[in-house]
Amino acid sequence: MRVAEPAEGFLLRIDQVAERFEKQAEISPAPQGLTAPDQPSGEQWEWGQVWAHVAEFVPYWMRQIKSIVEADSDAPVPFGRVKTDSGRAAAIESDRRTPPEELMARLSSQLRDLRVMVTDLTPEDWSRRAAHPTRGDMTIERIVDEFLVGHLEEHAAQLDGLVGAAGK
Repeated sequence: MRVAEPAEGFLLRIDQVAERFEKQAEISPAPQGLTAPDQPSGEQWEWGQVWAHVAEFVPYWMRQIKSIVEADSDAPVPFGRVKTDSGRAAAIESDRRTPPEELMARLSSQLRDLRVMVTDLTPEDWSRRAAHPTRGDMTIERIVDEFLVGHLEEHAAQLDGLVGAAGK
């Protein structure tokens, strides 16, 4: 079965970022320090906060995509959250001390689900539009890139930065 055009590139990137996280989950003890400031918020996180966020956002954004597809609308479907979302902050705080290997087990399952979702999206689904509260109109292709795959890559880079700063 042939997957829709954007899916192949995303599947490769998911596999690559999964390998990065698997290696990072084995690092012990956790590197100390804070990530570089996020732009434009200036937010900085420690190792555990990055892991907690990575383990919470994949299912959130997958549910958002599912609701956009199921809406079957020609008009942009409202979706998403912003960085100040209380559920996002609570999930990060709740899991920030959970061992990375536990969060990696959760993430591995989520990435398998993400691969299935990406594979199952039709060419029509990829071009569906949704309206984010701060980023405006976006296609599902852009949502997968910015909120899922690219977002995973950004956080893998943050963890790499913490490892590098710690000299590990």
